[in-house]
Order: sequence, then structure tokens, then C-alpha cells
Amino acid sequence: MAAERAGAGQEVQTENVTVAEGGVAEITCRLHQYDGSIVVIQNPARQTLFFNGTRALKDERFQLEEFSPRRVRIRLSDARLEDEGGYFCQLYTEDTHHQIATLTVLVAPENPVVEVREQAVEGGEVELSCLVPRSRPAAVLRWYRDRKELKGVSSGQENGKVWSVASTVRFRVDRKDDGGIVICEAQNQALPAGHSKQTQYVLDVQYSPTARIHASQAVVREGDTLVLTCAVSGNPRPNQIRWNRGNESLPERAEAVGETLTLPGLVSADNGTYTCEASNKHGHARALYVLVVYDPGAVVEAQTSVPYAIVGGILALLVFLIICVLVGMVWCSVRQKGSYLTHEASGLDEQGEAREAFLNGSDGHKRKEEFFI
Repeated sequence: MAAERAGAGQEVQTENVTVAEGGVAEITCRLHQYDGSIVVIQNPARQTLFFNGTRALKDERFQLEEFSPRRVRIRLSDARLEDEGGYFCQLYTEDTHHQIATLTVLVAPENPVVEVREQAVEGGEVELSCLVPRSRPAAVLRWYRDRKELKGVSSGQENGKVWSVASTVRFRVDRKDDGGIVICEAQNQALPAGHSKQTQYVLDVQYSPTARIHASQAVVREGDTLVLTCAVSGNPRPNQIRWNRGNESLPERAEAVGETLTLPGLVSADNGTYTCEASNKHGHARALYVLVVYDPGAVVEAQTSVPYAIVGGILALLVFLIICVLVGMVWCSVRQKGSYLTHEASGLDEQGEAREAFLNGSDGHKRKEEFFI
């Protein structure tokens, strides 16, 4: 924003400058109707930096970049908060003309510091705090988890020219949240557009252990070597795993080393229920594995006996079907013979009645004779 001296005869013009701490600022004095008069540049403490193009203050951070009849331009590197204020551009003529260029120094937030209030345990709540001890203007803090913004509670305190800003957030956690990422983000105008300072916090959620046994093979026979592995998870991770076999002791040949149990040269006497147990301060876990050692000879005998049983069943079914067919044929034959005899007898009865009617001269016969007369 330009700061100009009122009046048509103005001969000096300046512009206000804003710079981030540690950055580079250019302070420019524009001259109008310059006639070679003396030009003096002074800092906010009214110390002369340059007198007519000659260095007056031994601060190498200030460099004279241009001195011409139209413009005086100085360059400030590594800007600091104490450099902030009004820089005087003075032109000494019959009437002294001066203008002030205001330098504003912003402080970008550093990477936030994220801390946990107390150890997180599954089923409970975790409280995180995020602190940016120094920024100007006061940084805006935001929380993110799984790409979603969390609602936090922020507060700030001004310390001289800078601000200390803090924010806290609380949420419930489970074992699946262990190792998850929570982000605290800080932004203010000292950072380039679209930029921010972020700190990632990895959640440490403690939970009770779980256990599961994996076998090196599905079917085990006499003489095989079986390796059982107890897959354990938990936070803190259990540092000791115990192997047992029901109410019996482990076979003498068994080798239990940490998560693995090796059973070489298996025999049927090794059969039983094997367990692995693990614990931490939050709970206890136990996994079971039932071992059945197969005898190869018994397996072969059982396999060879299966075809004979199947053949016997098929033969029994065939005999049953044949018997059913024979019974059906006999039943049909008897039924047809009985029907023939019945019709034959009926025919004899009719012939007997006709003969009797002829001999006795039945009425029906007489009617037949009258019909022909």
C-alpha cells in the first residue's frame, strides 16, 4: 500500500512491505523531480543506513541495490522481528520531504509438537495435545484422522510480538486403531498459499493378546515331524509363550522354543490336545490344537476294505430288485387267469338259458314266431 505526502509538490513516495521472518525484503523510495539533493534512509531506530548512496551503518544484511534519480532501493536479507517498523526516506531540499515505509515481519509456525496425555488402552479414550510455541499472527491448528477433520479445542497466549497456540483433541480407541496416524496441522499468513506445517502422531493403543496355532501339515503320520507355531499378537507384545499338552507333560522329544513347538518322530502316544498360552498386563490368551497321529497300515487296510463293502451293497440291491420283478410277474399272471374263467362261465350260462328257452317254448320265442307271421 502506497504512503504518499499530501500536496501536488510531493517528491517522495514509499510502499509498505510485509516479509516472513528469515526472508528477504525490499524497501523502495520513489523520487519525483529529483535535483541531486541529499537522500537519507533511516531504520526504525532513526539510525542512518545510507547517506546519498553511501553505507552509514555496518549491518551487512542491508544492501543498496539501486540509487538513481528516480528510485532508491535497499535489500534486507534474513529479516528479523527487531527489524520491524517504519523506514524513513528523507529528501533534503529547501523543504525537507520524507515518507515512511512500514516493514511488517511475520513468523511462520514451526512443526507442531504433539504429545499424548496418558497411555491409550483399547475401549478407552486418548487425549492428544498440539503446541505451536511461536507464530505471528497466531497459527490456526487443525486435527485430521483418516482424512477426516477432528474437532479440537484451541487456546492462545501472546508473548511479546508472537503467539503461543495449543489445541487438544479426545476420541475413543480400539485395538484396530493401534498404529493409526493422527495429524496436527498449523497454518498462518507467513506460509505460502496452500502450505502448512504438519506433525504426524502414531497411535500406540495397548490391548490384550490373542493366540492361534498353525501346523506345518494337515495330516500327520507315524514318523513325521510336526512343527506347531503359536501366532501371538498384543500390545505390549507377550514376551513369553508356554506350551502344554492337556493334563499330560509334553513328549520327551518335543522342543519348545518361543513361538514354535517341534515334535519329531511322531507316534500314536503323542496324540492329545496341545495348547499355547500368552499374556500381558491387559489379559491372557490360549489356543488349542488336537493332534491325531495316523497309522499308515491302518489307513491302507481301511482303504482296501472300502471296495468290497461297496460291491456287497450293489449285489444286495440287485437281488432285491430281481425278487421284486418276479413277484410282480406272478401277481399279473394270476389276475389274468381269473378273469378268463369268469367270462367262460358267463358264456355257458347264456347258452344254457337259450337251450332251455328253445325246449320249453319260452314267451320270447313265441313273440319271435308271431313276428314272422
